[in-house]
Amino acid sequence: MIRLAVRVDREHAELALAELLVLAPGGVEEVDVSDAVVEYAVYGAEGELPDLGDVRAAAGDALVDVRSTVVADDWADRWREFHRPLQIASLHLRAPWHPPADGLEVVIDPGQAFGTGMHPTTRLCLELLLELPRERVAVADLGCGSGVLGIAAAKLGFGPVDGYDHEAESVEATLANARANGVTVGAHRWDLRRDPIPQAPLVLANLLRPLLLELAARTTDPPRTLIASGLLADEADEVAAAFAGLREDDRRERDGWAAVLLRRP
Repeated sequence: MIRLAVRVDREHAELALAELLVLAPGGVEEVDVSDAVVEYAVYGAEGELPDLGDVRAAAGDALVDVRSTVVADDWADRWREFHRPLQIASLHLRAPWHPPADGLEVVIDPGQAFGTGMHPTTRLCLELLLELPRERVAVADLGCGSGVLGIAAAKLGFGPVDGYDHEAESVEATLANARANGVTVGAHRWDLRRDPIPQAPLVLANLLRPLLLELAARTTDPPRTLIASGLLADEADEVAAAFAGLREDDRRERDGWAAVLLRRP
């Protein structure tokens, strides 16, 4: 089995990932190499992986490195072991091959799309979400990935919940994961840079700094509550200040990452 890994500048990671998913629509593995570099990897047999030339063209100026390595044939089993269940306050997050737990849980299939809830930024968003009063208000999950945040919001009693993502694979994964969790979550293919900004009293935005700043600049009617993440800890002040009409009410940090809770006074 071959592992094809692409390292890109974090600043351009979102754009590079979108292009790479065209070449590898089955999804990618994401690894934080450093504060400045992120690695995306795909697995497959020889002849099944994208051409290295195509990968370099897709990653463009964001490219740092491309390398391929041979991995053991039992990589799939070891990959499953990597996705251990996670307890976040009262919420249990697990993959479908782990046994169910008592109480509130979200089950996400990591094979369907990137975004399993294990990344620190997703965990921080969930921590802040769990602190909010549970009320029946609409939720917009911007950059929904595999639907972790939206599904958790629906299970907590928020609603209606809708997710928005540029990738068709993420839309499909969000819908499938919502069905598997027995909740209703809408999912829409959406260009957050060009399409109108979705409106809801509660907005979840686990995105990268450049896109969050673009959204802040375009927002004329801020939500009542915004949870924003995808940020390095030293980027949180800038992003929190960029959303006019909102003030910071809480902040969480983990492993060099941050999430902020912003509210309308």
